[in-house]
Amino acid sequence: MTREIRFNAFDMNCVGHIQQGLWAHPRDQSHRYAQLRYWTAYAKRLEAGLFDGIFLADVLGVNDVFGGSNAAALRGAVQVPVNDPLLLVPAMAAVTEHLSFGVTANLTHEPPFVFARRMSTLDHLTGGRIGWNIVTGYLDSAAKAIGLDGMAAHDDRYDLADEYMEIMYRLWEGSWEDDAIVFDQANHVYADPAKVHKVHHRGKQYGIEAIHLCEPSPQRTPVLYQAGSSTRGRQFAATHAECVFVNGQKIEGVKGIVDDIRARAVEYGRNAEDVKVFVGATIVTARTEKEAREKFADYRAYASSEGALVHAAGSLGIDFAKYDLDEPIETGKSSAIVSNVEAMTRTAGPQWTKRKLLEQMVLGSRQAPMVGSAEQIADNLVAWMDEAGVDGFNLSRTVVPECFDDIIELVIPILQERGLYKTGYREGPFREKLFGTQRLPSRHIAARYRTSGRVS
Repeated sequence: MTREIRFNAFDMNCVGHIQQGLWAHPRDQSHRYAQLRYWTAYAKRLEAGLFDGIFLADVLGVNDVFGGSNAAALRGAVQVPVNDPLLLVPAMAAVTEHLSFGVTANLTHEPPFVFARRMSTLDHLTGGRIGWNIVTGYLDSAAKAIGLDGMAAHDDRYDLADEYMEIMYRLWEGSWEDDAIVFDQANHVYADPAKVHKVHHRGKQYGIEAIHLCEPSPQRTPVLYQAGSSTRGRQFAATHAECVFVNGQKIEGVKGIVDDIRARAVEYGRNAEDVKVFVGATIVTARTEKEAREKFADYRAYASSEGALVHAAGSLGIDFAKYDLDEPIETGKSSAIVSNVEAMTRTAGPQWTKRKLLEQMVLGSRQAPMVGSAEQIADNLVAWMDEAGVDGFNLSRTVVPECFDDIIELVIPILQERGLYKTGYREGPFREKLFGTQRLPSRHIAARYRTSGRVS
């Protein structure tokens, strides 16, 4: 095996992210999320450990499906309060040189013209270390917060997303030619107007007539992440995504998703290796299995079952407060995260109960943790790479910062000894580190929107 395992820290600008309740652990520092020094120290720690990046999740609504109220979410800090993830990036970039940043932004709630400038600005400020996790949203509370009646149907949101991406490509790839910047001080000419082109678009959802306000950034288009693995989500990923984030409890289920997305990408004229897949993982490790089990038991004492159900209710679109422990749960049709419903069905079977879910939510989330010695964890990660075909892992925090210190100090050296983890960073922007090229390749759909004759 010659592929390199890649790690992103998976976090959110909030107190309680995925493992609900662990913010109450006496060694956990996530309550400092509103302090800039917390994030700059975090970034320096990850870069010292040669992490590829930090992947910042986000939501614009509140998990209020459980019990039809936001009370449980507020009580348990279930992704609320939550601050803007994009504002953290320049500070973290200023104290690092290579660490990259994947930021989540909901295109349903962001005007494309304004958002294009924001991401180009971040790409400039980070020297090309920015990625965008493309999401369409799933919380009705978020839609209502911006004046909508509720979320659009699941597949309709992806139709909107395809149009949105066309506009983004026109702005990022097609508005400014590569040699539009003249910087002729003697003649007072900064940019050649003939090489800056206005974008014209009139579609079902959006209309725009404007030039992109930013000169070309190092990557032009940020590295494109996408986390949907429903049937419609896979189609979108195969068309647009460079990195796909998959959640799944079983290797065989994830392998099916990975193979399908890559096969679809090939059908769309891309190469299978144009898509890297990151699987969500929660790791509890120590030098020995006994020590790891003891640490797991310690963490488990602080996990919140209610918090786990609150988060699951929001992302699955099911109010678990209505069900007794062993009462069959009706999934029905939901406009929430369809792939999450499908993943739970693969894991718990077609007949769920709240008891079955709680048995899996041992650390306050649906994600079953990997628990074991550093050697055992390394073996498990390699098995995922070999058997599921994934390229890396989005590592969810448990008790910070020690959860990442354990990986950096114990697991990574073992992977390095096996020749499976880098011993130093490659030079270049984020995309170049991942794929060996600074810009999107000509076979990506974005290339069709590039200005004719421009060097790509």
